[in-house]
Amino acid sequence: MPAFFGRREGGRVVIEGGDARHLARSLRARAGQEIEVVDPDGFLLTVRLDLVSPERIEGTVAAQRAHQPEPKANITIAIANLPAPAQELVLSRCTEAGAHAFVVFHADRSVGRGEKLERWNTICREAAMLARRLRVPEVSAASSVEAVIGAVDTAVLLSRDASVRLADLHEPRDVTLLVGPEGGWTGRELELATETATLGPRNLRAETAALVGLAIALSVRGG
Repeated sequence: MPAFFGRREGGRVVIEGGDARHLARSLRARAGQEIEVVDPDGFLLTVRLDLVSPERIEGTVAAQRAHQPEPKANITIAIANLPAPAQELVLSRCTEAGAHAFVVFHADRSVGRGEKLERWNTICREAAMLARRLRVPEVSAASSVEAVIGAVDTAVLLSRDASVRLADLHEPRDVTLLVGPEGGWTGRELELATETATLGPRNLRAETAALVGLAIALSVRGG
């Protein structure tokens, strides 16, 4: 079972909204049952439920332990709009692995169409609960590669033909990784990049490149 997000009120925890409905209806939680709740102040709480309804869950904190799963580096994944299954895979798996945030943008060769921010943020929330993270990465949208590059301090465009390995880029601590669409970057987009890096000589699917790139960027920064 995932760890839930709740509101701590002294020695008690309150869960409302969609999480309460999920616990009460889908998971059939009952009074007396213990669940884990994430406290954003850095604790994982064991909560004994005493009130269960689809509108509101309440319980008493039975135990707590220090919990610091968040990476020290803030790695944002800027991913070209992909077909829905691949897009959702990127969001869920990279949230589990420790992505700080996501930007979904329209690349010249994007196949995916439309913005589904509500669904995308729900996917990230569910993945964050599964991974017992303290926070949920935010998903935003951008119109183009240039819009992403212009909005961040450090953007590294991932390209197989780049001369520098991502594993050799240790600085700065916080960085945005740009991952292209299934059809690859156009020459115009490559010319916009202020910094490029490679994951190696193999051709990777976009969803694979996003997860591998995140893992490398976090690893070289101790995360």
